[in-house]
Amino acid sequence: MKQYLFSLLFSLTFLSNVSAQELKSPNQKFQMEFSLLADGTPSYTLSYKGRVVIKPSKLGLELKSDKKTMLYDLTFSTNASEKDLLFDKNSLLNNFTIKDSQTSTFDETWKPVWGEEDQIRNHYNELAITLNQSETNRQIVIRFRLFDDGLGFRYEFPTQKNLTYFIIKEERTQFAMTGDHTAFWIPGDYDTQEYDYTTSKLSEIRGLTEKAKTDNVSQTTFSPTGVQTSLMMKTSDGIYINLHEAALIDYSCMHLNLDDKNMVFESWLTPSANGDKGNMQAPHHSPWRTIIVSDDARDILASKMTLNLNDPCKIEDTSWIKPVKYVGVWWEMITGKSSWSFTNEFPSVQLGITDYSKAKPNGTHGATTTNVKKYIDFAAANGFGGVLVEGWNEGWEDWFGHAKDYVFDFVTPYPDFDVKGIHAYAKAKGVKMIMHHETSGSIRNYERHMDEAYQFMKDNGYDAVKSGYVGDILPKGENHYDQWSVNHYQYALEKAAEYKIMINAHEAVRPTGISRTYPNLIGNEAARGTEYQSFGGSKPNHVTVLPFTRLIGGPMDYTPGIFEMDLSKLNPDNHSHVNSTLANQLALYVTMYSPLQMAADLPENYNRFLDAFQFIKDVAIDWTVSNYLEAEPGQYITVARKAKGTNNWFVGNVNGETPRTSNIKFDFLEKGKKYEATIYADAKDAHYKTNPQAYTIRKMTVTSKSKLAQLSAQGGGYAISLIEIKK
Repeated sequence: MKQYLFSLLFSLTFLSNVSAQELKSPNQKFQMEFSLLADGTPSYTLSYKGRVVIKPSKLGLELKSDKKTMLYDLTFSTNASEKDLLFDKNSLLNNFTIKDSQTSTFDETWKPVWGEEDQIRNHYNELAITLNQSETNRQIVIRFRLFDDGLGFRYEFPTQKNLTYFIIKEERTQFAMTGDHTAFWIPGDYDTQEYDYTTSKLSEIRGLTEKAKTDNVSQTTFSPTGVQTSLMMKTSDGIYINLHEAALIDYSCMHLNLDDKNMVFESWLTPSANGDKGNMQAPHHSPWRTIIVSDDARDILASKMTLNLNDPCKIEDTSWIKPVKYVGVWWEMITGKSSWSFTNEFPSVQLGITDYSKAKPNGTHGATTTNVKKYIDFAAANGFGGVLVEGWNEGWEDWFGHAKDYVFDFVTPYPDFDVKGIHAYAKAKGVKMIMHHETSGSIRNYERHMDEAYQFMKDNGYDAVKSGYVGDILPKGENHYDQWSVNHYQYALEKAAEYKIMINAHEAVRPTGISRTYPNLIGNEAARGTEYQSFGGSKPNHVTVLPFTRLIGGPMDYTPGIFEMDLSKLNPDNHSHVNSTLANQLALYVTMYSPLQMAADLPENYNRFLDAFQFIKDVAIDWTVSNYLEAEPGQYITVARKAKGTNNWFVGNVNGETPRTSNIKFDFLEKGKKYEATIYADAKDAHYKTNPQAYTIRKMTVTSKSKLAQLSAQGGGYAISLIEIKK
């Protein structure tokens, strides 16, 4: 049931000497104050339970090719010097007066197509400030929404004569911290988020940035104190703060740059090829800038503020959007056991000209009809809905590193991949195929082929696609996270909706809750996923950070479920190790929420541990309610989720680098009911590095009054299925 309440509290025209306005959250725990400084610069503060969490912070935008002249305030730039005191500066920064102020409250409950909850409350108090810049007669609106879990605000540019087409040189939104907080961060980068997280004080970021920048095939860092959102922090007195953005549409992705002398973050937008940060046409607005705050880390994980700041679903018929558990021809290529390419004879490929029928197969190609049928058989036998196949199409011999525009056509299979035959075989087994579209960063080429590629998918029984953007973006000079690329990802998403296709985009911009509006965005990568366990490994606490950072904006296709940690057993030349216990891998299906979950390992490895594999077969991927039982960023997370349409629950716990005993209560279970609990846990001698496959499985009967004390090893965890015992 949806309940709407909209009450206009007041609407007044203010004189220029009115300096401050206050707004409180519905539960009264948050208080936001907006004011104009003496020079007419917009500013805000935020308090939580009477404690300041954001000190006075400036708002505004610097425009390109604007004739406004101003006295430049040194505190606005982390790189300012005395010579900057007076010069032409292009500005929507100061000289504002308050023309109008309106407050309202809003309360609704909406139902997502899929999610951690089957209904979400969207309740906030709003303050919309209309500002007039008298010298230019330009107006902007700064809209604040204060929820029970934090603050969202954005800039709005109404239709007006003096501000129609304009270019953003930089957005100057500040987030002034109250101290030298502990942060969980990755370096600011225009092209990748595939970094391990560093935990440090804010003051230590500058000295640690170079070490934190590990190699990637496309990366562009910009500052020794630049970091990416979603940024998680913890204060010395136990307040958790998360900075991010919501509803990133037709705008450049925001990073944060830290003034580490004053502990002030300032927004830093991703530039286009010519250095511009955004081309705007009024009416328009920025994405929401979000601040989620609590003194309980579990509240950060449970927050739905990012989703609530996005528009309601725009797809009328969503019946075709279905969560799916899948396997695929992928991990064997990632580990080097198999290859994407069909032959080793072609150093150069020209689509439509190169004749693959005359090529000698390399013998390592993974996407063969025979191999794919093996995965289809495995999926059908174990209840998986989909099979992903990478390397099925012509062009992989020279796909990367050549700035090649016409790199793939997305419809022409290799000679050893029978599209029609596989379609028929999968359909007969009740399995859906998942398409793979790697673009090699050539966005123009993908858009050139998109309609034909999506129609090819529909003709051959593919309802979902994993798209990829590996390498530098083409045209040259564009970045993965600039406005031009962001618009492409949105175009692909909306075009896919026309064909009733679900999207799982890799190497695209990190999500910002757009899956509420377009729930066919069923997954994203946009972070360091399981593949890096084959490229040298990730930190054992990585999965205890991601839900506090990357997953704030939406689900991740993390591709868990690796059972063989010694990758030299798959490829003698690969000496990487998966830094996780087997029990930890099971728990990820609960702690790393996604409606798209892969069992990423090879079928033969699952067949070695069928008792543990049972949890992956059983665990749900769509939920009625989710309860976060324990949480501390970088250390541990324990989640209980109720499977949609049943009375069954699943629990997952992931642990960081320090062994601990997890203590939970089962009071989330229905009173008066009994449940059979199957507990998949680390053995006493389990260790992510030295003994990762040591696990135990035990069964017990539990009720809502039961408690559990369970060991979680270093890099370990546990998973529990709770199946109602019918009378």
